[in-house]
Amino acid sequence: MAKTLHFKRSEMTFGKFGDPPGDSGIVRLVGPDISTTMGVGLATFDGCSIDWTVLYDEMIVVIEGKFRLKTPEGTIDAVPGDVIWIPEKTPISYEGEKATVCYALYPVDWRKRHNL
Repeated sequence: MAKTLHFKRSEMTFGKFGDPPGDSGIVRLVGPDISTTMGVGLATFDGCSIDWTVLYDEMIVVIEGKFRLKTPEGTIDAVPGDVIWIPEKTPISYEGEKATVCYALYPVDWRKRHNL
């Protein structure tokens, strides 16, 4: 049985992802080394646009700033407390202004399933 974990924001190190312009960072907190089912992390977006097709089901909770998600259905403008659900295989763009989000995804082993 897995144990309960406490991830302290003051101890998190965000890694860079995406390309200029703007800035983005990510810290992956729960991965296949901890869970066999879901992944969890935090991401930041400031003046950037990151294109991606999600290879998993994803839920995003906006913690701070203004977060924007572009989807084939349109653009979602979200603020702290808003929750967004993204189904697998959706082409998207992550954007934001001083935004921090918490994300959860399933399945955690999506990289392995997609040979990445």
